[in-house]
Amino acid sequence: MVPLIAVAHGSRDPRSARVIAAAVAALREARPDLDVRLAFLDLNAPSIDQVLDGVAVEGYTQAVVVPMLLGNAFHARVDLPGLLAAAALRHPQLAVTQSDVLGRDVRLAEAVRERILEAGAHPDDPSVGVALAAVGSSDADANAATTELAAVLLAGTNWSGVRICFATSAEPTVAQAISALEHDGAERIVVAPWFLAPGLLTDRLSTAATAAFHGTVFADTIGAHTLLVETMIDRYTTALGTLPGRLVRSA
Repeated sequence: MVPLIAVAHGSRDPRSARVIAAAVAALREARPDLDVRLAFLDLNAPSIDQVLDGVAVEGYTQAVVVPMLLGNAFHARVDLPGLLAAAALRHPQLAVTQSDVLGRDVRLAEAVRERILEAGAHPDDPSVGVALAAVGSSDADANAATTELAAVLLAGTNWSGVRICFATSAEPTVAQAISALEHDGAERIVVAPWFLAPGLLTDRLSTAATAAFHGTVFADTIGAHTLLVETMIDRYTTALGTLPGRLVRSA
């Protein structure tokens, strides 16, 4: 069995680690045949170094790292590969493959839609406007790609609109998105976090949204959703097939 190492960003907010741990626990429950381990890039334990060292000590020669990241920015392209390269120097017998990030998978967009419905927004209600709130990046291309989620989330509903906004590093802000939704005719505003787990940034978004529109509803983060679990398994399965000497149809 090739271990699946789920790597999350990490946060100073303890709620984040709890939700991430619950998501990984749901993955273990869905696939008890897999050896699933949780690691963090920063701020929480265990670190990715600690987990990889442990896997190597246990005698494994292969592992798949699945980044629990919604964007393919610095952490996925530079930070994590650098940590894996350092681990390869420490453990040359261990072949580690990094899967694709979770990214803007349509299954995760569907999970966000379900969180919006759980918050009380009916899909046929044209008075509803949704502000989809992402972290934001200094990479303009990454932000532009995130805006494509608006059409995905709006499809199949009668909502007055879906607007993307960012918590950091980019505009529009959540207040600007809410203003645009009101201009579109929205009378009920739902802020939907494009986040796996709650934390300081989602709190900041909630405060700003409430100040911008009295009665704003804040949907839950993606959390331990079955579609998140499905996406992670898919990333693992795809990466597994690229490991040396393996031809995998289904994990």
